[in-house]
Amino acid sequence: MQDGIGIILDFSRAEDQKSWQIVNDGVMGGISQSEIVFSDSGGLIFRGTVSLENNGGFASSRRSAQTYNLGGYSGMLLQIRGDGKDYQLRIRTDNRFDTISYRYRFTAKSGTTQVIRAPFTDFEPVFRGRIIKDAAPLLPENIQQIGFLIADTQAGSFSIEVDWIKGFK
Repeated sequence: MQDGIGIILDFSRAEDQKSWQIVNDGVMGGISQSEIVFSDSGGLIFRGTVSLENNGGFASSRRSAQTYNLGGYSGMLLQIRGDGKDYQLRIRTDNRFDTISYRYRFTAKSGTTQVIRAPFTDFEPVFRGRIIKDAAPLLPENIQQIGFLIADTQAGSFSIEVDWIKGFK
């Protein structure tokens, strides 16, 4: 760990490329499509097409349940390259499928590498896209799942590449 920063996921490492899943709006009748691939330089690429047909409109990816103890950290950093669209970094502190997520919204600027700073205090508790006002606070020492989501009526193709995710103090 350097300068209060610790690597959570580095997609150039084979072990961090394992156990990613796709969950799209097909679970509710939509027809959006997405996939996870890895670039030659070791970045995770989440890409696909969001469709608003059949009451759809979202695509998501997430890593299978694994505990990330980020107690003592103030938030997460992501190094990304994007397409100008809005995304959400999603984390869960409960590894059940259908439970509250905590989201951090960001815009992935087109044509440039950027580092997104996501303080834990800025994550919002949500369930199926709706903010949950009486949710338990986010416990960074008990993060069970990390993922990405694109929604908010952004129909069309999308692509975001993530090099790494780190915790910051």
